[in-house]
Amino acid sequence: MRTRRAFIWLLGGAAAAWPVEVSGQQPGKSPTIGFLGADASAFSAWSAAFVAHLRELGWVENRNVDIEYRWSEGRTERYAEIAAEFVRLKVDVIVTVGSAVPTVRQVTSTIPIVFAVAIDPVGSGLVESLAKPGGNVTGLSLQAANLAGKRIELLREIVPQLRRLAVIFHMGNVSRY
Repeated sequence: MRTRRAFIWLLGGAAAAWPVEVSGQQPGKSPTIGFLGADASAFSAWSAAFVAHLRELGWVENRNVDIEYRWSEGRTERYAEIAAEFVRLKVDVIVTVGSAVPTVRQVTSTIPIVFAVAIDPVGSGLVESLAKPGGNVTGLSLQAANLAGKRIELLREIVPQLRRLAVIFHMGNVSRY
C-alpha cells in the first residue's frame, strides 16, 4: 500500500512538474559555421577532419551545430559572393583558407573569421600580431619565414658535420597568405 502511494505521489509530482520543466527548455538555434573552401572533392579530407574534431569536442553536425558548406570552385572571385551569403544566413563564424580572408573581411567586420592556414598572417596584413590578432580574424600560421633560422639550427644539431646547405625557392611565388 505504501509503495503504491509513493508511486502515485511520485507520478503525480512528475506530471505536475513536467509542464514547468518543458516550458523552461525551449529549443534554441544551433550555432552555424560557414565553411568556405575551394572545391568539395579537394577539401573532402579537410572537411571530414574538421567535422570529426568538432565531434570529439562535443559538437555534432545537424544535432547541436550546423555547417553551411560553400565552394568557390577554384574561382577566387566567388569569395565575396559566398561571404555575402554567409552574412545573409547569419552564420556565427566563417572557417576558410588564408587566401580568402582579405575578401571575406571586406564583406563582414563582425562575424569571426577563422583561417585554416596562412603563410605569413602578420606580414600579409591578415592580423595585427600573432599574440593579439585584433579585429574579427584569427587562425593558424605556418610561420615559414620566422622559423627558417630555427630549422637551420635544428638541422645543425641533427647533422653536426653539415658544412653546406642548398635552399630551393621559387622567387615568383608572391603568396603571403
